[in-house]
Amino acid sequence: MKLLTFAIPCYNSENYMENCIKSLLPGGDDIEILVIDDGSKDRTAEIADEYERNYPGIVRAIHQENGGHGEAVNAGIRNASGLFFKVVDSDDWVDADAYAKILAKLRELAGGERTLDMFVSNYVYEKEGAKRKKVMRYSALPQDELFTWSDVGHFRKGQYILMHSVIYRTKLLRECGLELPKHTFYVDNIYVYKPLPSVHNIYYMDVDFYRYYIGREDQSVNEKVMIGRIDQQIRVNKIMIDEFDLWKIPNRKLRRYMFNYLEIITVISTIMLIRSGTEENLAKKRELWSYIKEHDLRLFHHLRAGIMGNAMNLPGRGGRKISVAAYKISQKVVGFN
Repeated sequence: MKLLTFAIPCYNSENYMENCIKSLLPGGDDIEILVIDDGSKDRTAEIADEYERNYPGIVRAIHQENGGHGEAVNAGIRNASGLFFKVVDSDDWVDADAYAKILAKLRELAGGERTLDMFVSNYVYEKEGAKRKKVMRYSALPQDELFTWSDVGHFRKGQYILMHSVIYRTKLLRECGLELPKHTFYVDNIYVYKPLPSVHNIYYMDVDFYRYYIGREDQSVNEKVMIGRIDQQIRVNKIMIDEFDLWKIPNRKLRRYMFNYLEIITVISTIMLIRSGTEENLAKKRELWSYIKEHDLRLFHHLRAGIMGNAMNLPGRGGRKISVAAYKISQKVVGFN
C-alpha cells in the first residue's frame, strides 16, 4: 500500500498539468499520482501516458469519458491505493519543503495507535497580479498534535477547511459513501463537507503546502463564470442542505462549524444571484431560500439570523446595494477572483 495518493483531475490541461505533476514527484515510492484524463480533447491524455511510462509504479494515467471534476475525483477515490488521499487541481502545485514535512509526519502517524482521519495544512492564493500572497492558516486548530472536534477553537468568518487544505484517510472517504455528482462544478464543497461527521482524529501542520492558482479567465471561481454556472452552485448548495440534519450532529463544535460552512455556501449562491442583476436569478434566489424554509424551518431561521445571511437578504434595491458592498469586502477576506 502507498502512503499517499494524489488525484489530479485533468480536462484540457496540457498547458499547466506538468508543473503540477512535477511538484508531486519528489514524494517518490511513498506516493502514487493518479492523472485522471476526463475526456480531454488536447494533449492531456498523451502527457498522462508519457508520465506513466517514465515513472512506473508512481504515476498512473486514468482515461474516462467526460464526467466533470466530481467524476474525476470519484475515479481517483475508486482507484487509490494510498492510505491517505488528496486532490490537487491540474493548474495548482505544492511547495517542496512543506511536502517533505507532511510526508514525514504522515509516515509517523500511519504507525500510531490512533487512526488519523484528516490532515490539515495551509494553502496559498497564487493570485495573478497580486503583490502579496494570501495564506490561509487555521488558528482555530491545535498545532502539531492529534486532536478531536472537541479540541477545536472558534473559526473566523472566511476561515474554512477547503479541498486545498485537506488530506483524508482514503478508507474513510469510501465508508462515508462520498459520491460527487457528474457534470457539476463546485463539488469540492461536498467533498470536504460530507466526510466531516466521520472524522474523529485530526492533525494540523502550520506549513504553506498547497499553491492555489487564481487568474485564468475560464476558471470556475471567476465571478462571471460563477454567475454563468449558478444553477450548478445552487445544486451543490441544495445537496449540502439535504445531506444532514445538522441539529442531530452530536459534537457541538462540529455542528457549529458545519452550520457556518453551509451558511457561507448559501451566501455565495445568494450574492452571485444578486450580482447577476436579472429578474430570473432574483427569482432563483427567492426559490433557494424557500427551499431551505420548506426543508427545515429551524435551519432557515438560523441561516437568516446570521450576520452574513442577514446582509444577503435585505429588501429592495438599497438592500441589494448593501449586500454587494458586503460581498466586495468578503472578496478581500476570502480571495475570490
